Formats: sequence, structure tokens, C-alpha cells
Amino acid sequence: MDKINWKKTKVLVTGADGFIGSHVAKELADRGSEVTAIVRDIKKQSNIDVLGLKNKLNIIHGDLVNFEDCERCFNEYEIEFCFHIAAQAIVGPANRSPLSTFESNIKGTWNILEAARNSKMIKGLVIASSDKAYGQQKKLPYTEESPLNGYYPYDASKACAEILARCYFMTYKIPLAITRNANTYGPADMNFSRIIPDVITRLIKGEEPVIRSDGTPERDYMFIEDAVSAYITLAENLHRKEIVGEAFNFGTGKPISVTELYSKIIKIMGSKAKPKILGEAKNEIDRQYLDSSKAKNMLKWEAKYSIDAGLKKTIEWYKSHLKSQKSSISDDAQKSG
Repeated sequence: MDKINWKKTKVLVTGADGFIGSHVAKELADRGSEVTAIVRDIKKQSNIDVLGLKNKLNIIHGDLVNFEDCERCFNEYEIEFCFHIAAQAIVGPANRSPLSTFESNIKGTWNILEAARNSKMIKGLVIASSDKAYGQQKKLPYTEESPLNGYYPYDASKACAEILARCYFMTYKIPLAITRNANTYGPADMNFSRIIPDVITRLIKGEEPVIRSDGTPERDYMFIEDAVSAYITLAENLHRKEIVGEAFNFGTGKPISVTELYSKIIKIMGSKAKPKILGEAKNEIDRQYLDSSKAKNMLKWEAKYSIDAGLKKTIEWYKSHLKSQKSSISDDAQKSG
């Protein structure tokens, strides 16, 4: 495989209607790629609408769990590169309904891999795993050599997807690499079960913020622009034989507890609100952060945003988004009045 030039390249981004996938799709469309997305549900508002992508993508209505939908997409749209980012990604629902999580995250991955294997056009794939695939480890930070101890449904599904990806690389020589990203946050994360968008929007609306855990878990939080650059950088290096087939950690390497994170958001927003600590979160790992030195050494990639700089940009986005939502609601009310 030669080094990829995104202009006019036909790229499939699975999960383009979700948070990270939509940002990757937007970056590729901005670079001149012809971007295709497989979308299962037509939601009232998805990230495709929030980021204004509707007229920039080919949108296929289909389901990754259905192999024919994946194969049709690869063939009809002559896909040359695939970013497989789609997943059931929220820990709570994954614990409550493991089968649908396994189906979308594991079967969805093998369908994409098999469609790629049968394709004459494909030049490379980046498969999204997660830092959660490591599960609980005694040794921190996690390196790529740490075992994949996914004990809970979401974590296990990501570990399985990785094993399948490696199998397709080793057996069929499909040029691919795997990302293991830290918790990602930033503008247009519309999943309010995640702490950062939830706390920010509650504070903007003057509501009491809630912390579902006891506030002590530590995580590595990476800003969305750093995550997008991680995906693109890895894809652009797939022509190198020392990169293909490998997994890479992408994170800041600077863990922060939930209560510290909350305090930062409060401070930036100039609020004095005290959170309600529920202490309800179950089956979650206490401390988790990544060593990204392999990505730094081999890909020359590093996270550029500090947590403070990333939070500032994120808070600004939610403020203007909620303001524009309010004004469009009042416009609609005036029209109907």
C-alpha cells in the first residue's frame, strides 16, 4: 500500500452519526474525500445534522450486523479505506443488554472485515478498539503489551473485535491497524450519559449536576481533535510494514479523577454548584490511563490539548449550541403562534 492521499479517496466511516465518527467524517470530507456512512436509525437529530454533514456524505441506510449491507456498501461505493468506529459504546446499556452489545461490536466488526476481504478496492482499515479492552490492570499506565482483560460486556466486546482484526491481518494480509483511545470528549458529544457533556449542559441550564460514581475513578480524557488526528495519522502510516497489524494507544497519559474533572469544569464556567454524588456506577474500573509512547515514537503523534484547553473549547461549543437551539425553538413557537 502507498501512502494515502485523502483527496477523492472513497472512504467508509462507520459510526459517522455518532460522536467520534462524525468528527472523523467531517475532517475527511473537508480534505476532499468521498465519505460514505452506514446509518441504521434515522434519529430526530444525529451528529450528521449537528455537524452539518448531511450534504457532504453518501448515507446508506443499513445495519453493520447485516453482512449484505456491509458488502453492498464496499462494492457499490468502491470503498478504498475504512475507519470502523461504530460501536455500542456506553458502559451502562452494555451491562444491561450484553447480547446487543456483542452483536453490534463483534459481529459488526467481523462483517466489516469480511466485506473488506472480499473487496478488490480496499487499501486499508483502521479498527477502533478502546482503552477499556485492557480491563483492570495492576500495572499502570497500560502499554500495548498489557493483556486484554475485558471482564465486562463492553470491554470484552472490544477485546474480541481486536482478536478478529488481528486474525484477518495474519490470515488474509488485510492492511489494518487498531486504535485504543482514552476517553474522548469535545464539541457535539450528544450522549449525555457521559460526564463532560452532562455536567456542562446541566450547569448551563442551572440544574444540579450529578456524578454517578463516588467521584474517585481516574481516567485519561483526550480532546476530540487529538482523537481525529490519531485516526488520520495512523491511517496515513499504514503503508509502513512496522505499523500494519499493530495496535496503538492514544491518550494524554495524564489521569484525572471525576471530582477533579468536575472542579475544573466548575472553575472554567465560574459556577459554585455542588454536585450530587450518587455512588451508583457498577462494573467500572477504578484507575485507567495509557502510555502513548509507541504512537509518539513510531507515528510522531502526541496529544496537543491540555484538559483545560479542551474543556474551554467544549464549554464554548455547548453554550453556543444550546443558545441556537433555544432561538430555533422560539422561532418555531412564533411561526406556529
